[in-house]
Amino acid sequence: MTQDPLFEPLRLGALTLPNRIVMPPMTRSRASQPGDVANDLMATYYAQRASAGLIVSEGTYIAPLGKGYAWTPGIHTAAQVAGWRKVTDAVHAAGGRIFAQLWHVGRLSHTSLLDGRQPVSSSPLQAQGVNVFIAGEDGSTPGFVQASAPRALSIEEIHETVDQYRTAARHALAAGFDGVELHGANGYLVNQFIDSNANTRSDAYGGSLDKRLRFLREVTQALIEGTGDAARVGIRLAPLTTLNGCVDDDPETTYLAAAGLLAELGVGYLHIAEADWDDAPLMPVGFKQKLRAAYPGVLIYAGKYTAERAREAIAAGWADLVAFGRPFVANPDLPARLRTGAPLTPHDRGTLFGGGARGLTDYPALAQAAA
Repeated sequence: MTQDPLFEPLRLGALTLPNRIVMPPMTRSRASQPGDVANDLMATYYAQRASAGLIVSEGTYIAPLGKGYAWTPGIHTAAQVAGWRKVTDAVHAAGGRIFAQLWHVGRLSHTSLLDGRQPVSSSPLQAQGVNVFIAGEDGSTPGFVQASAPRALSIEEIHETVDQYRTAARHALAAGFDGVELHGANGYLVNQFIDSNANTRSDAYGGSLDKRLRFLREVTQALIEGTGDAARVGIRLAPLTTLNGCVDDDPETTYLAAAGLLAELGVGYLHIAEADWDDAPLMPVGFKQKLRAAYPGVLIYAGKYTAERAREAIAAGWADLVAFGRPFVANPDLPARLRTGAPLTPHDRGTLFGGGARGLTDYPALAQAAA
């Protein structure tokens, strides 16, 4: 029998992943209030999906100004660290491995989420037409509103933000995570420094490509220092998605340079988010092959992959792991289903953000469904 590429083990630093299937970060907005604390419900949700080769947590914000959506968890207070410890303990007890995705949304926030303060970014450019998820005036009725206009971070504040990432990495290890993933994609703060149309700075953090990549370099170095091991650090990038208003004039040049920088720093993996909406730009295979040449470490790809496309990507050599987002929402035993070709349960869009157990932990595994 031919070995299934999806079920070959892979070494990631000190971890041995039993398969090539990743559960990527997905915001579910169910942290306990007040305080945005991960909870028992979230622990059950992640533990149900521990058969993934690797789980990357939903984005967890590193500091108060890093928050951009209602009811998302943080990792900057003692209570938040203790809440995440419940999650990691449950995942490890179920045999899984989990990284924390560290998140600063930058300009993709709203003053109501920041106690009236203005969001921050690389530059004072509003993400026009981009909505963020808030709790509403009564604190419990959610809705989407236009992201507020940001102000530019000062040099001193940039240094403080880098320090916050370092502290967040230390908190993640204290919470029991196996490593951390930097959210450098989808229009959030790191992306707001990288992409040319979101960064109008003329100082050490803007202008030339090297300067636009400086924040990425410094944050990555801080995460390596915070974890004590470059192999415990992953970076998520989205070269072509244009999501949330970030666009680069020359994405291939920019992101090949970013991949080379991260190869130099020796991070454990790159996680490439491909655009996954219906009329999204396709990421050419040639670009993926160039990324492989620029970055020799572990490469994860995410973006509407089927099991067959994932097998082809791994066999072709430009991907090592493949992330399946929405399929993991409704299929807690997704690896078993992909192995056997079993049908996938569709997810309920109405329960993706906010709420309780419904649409989070009540999707049955195959055996349960059969019973």
